[in-house]
Amino acid sequence: MDPLFWPSETNSFRRFTPESLAAIEERIAKKPPQQAKFNWKNKDEGVEEDKPIPQLDLKTCKKLPSLYGDLPAELIGEPLEDFDPYYSDHKTFMVINKRRTIFRFTATPALGIFGPFNPVRKAAIKILTHS
Repeated sequence: MDPLFWPSETNSFRRFTPESLAAIEERIAKKPPQQAKFNWKNKDEGVEEDKPIPQLDLKTCKKLPSLYGDLPAELIGEPLEDFDPYYSDHKTFMVINKRRTIFRFTATPALGIFGPFNPVRKAAIKILTHS
């Protein structure tokens, strides 16, 4: 690939902060509610709604493609905003380790008490993602 078209440094890596979580919650609130009823007529005809799907190159436990650039050393093992558009309205964040493996975690409170910014939970994530 020509480096002119794909720069090695990108700004796609941003820390997951309380402001990030608030932005996700705002997107969820603006999202129209899902229809609870099935339209049986469309189901019989085989018509499906276009639902977004996760990007295959950004799946959990896969290596981060070099297309996204080099991960700065200070962001290794740190919670990052998910840059897969599928997860833009999901309460999730991603962590990338030294081997560029992608880990995805939920931002809801673990065990009902440990929020995503709790020091105990941060330590557990560091242990889980350590290569």
